[in-house]
Amino acid sequence: MPDIRPTAGSGALVLNATYEPLCVVSVRRAAILVLSAKAVCVADGDGILHSARSALPVPSVVRLTRFVRVPYRTHVGLSRRAIFARDGWRCAYCRGPAETIDHVFPRSRGGRHAWENVVAACARCNHTKGDKTPAELGWRLHALPAAPKGTAWRVLGHRAPDPRWADWLDLREPEAA
Repeated sequence: MPDIRPTAGSGALVLNATYEPLCVVSVRRAAILVLSAKAVCVADGDGILHSARSALPVPSVVRLTRFVRVPYRTHVGLSRRAIFARDGWRCAYCRGPAETIDHVFPRSRGGRHAWENVVAACARCNHTKGDKTPAELGWRLHALPAAPKGTAWRVLGHRAPDPRWADWLDLREPEAA
């Protein structure tokens, strides 16, 4: 019996007809889009999908054949996992491994639950800080919290991108001249 469980790289990036990234779908859904001629494969993934009569390379990036108008969200949703991903799973105060989230200006004192006020923190710093502000303790943040921006955050959210998607998600680092 073949192993059909999804693997870590089991998603495919869907591009609009204009090569604009839209979303990430399962490899199964991407293969169905290609087989039904609703999309064409732009980049192949690892492996081959077999049927009784044909074989299809696993699609990693597919482009829709018709343009789809999609209303985009203007902001990235705030979630615990997204906060950890934005902060690199590191404490905003001591740079140790993050375990909890912390409100920079405490909610008990009127702080909002928003991207600009929430950071990842280790349990020790979060407990020590309590309902005080970092300024009251003489602490400083290593980076000011802000809402994530860019195509990759809008399309992927907190998921890690496949390296083969870098060209379409503007993930390439600028090269030094």
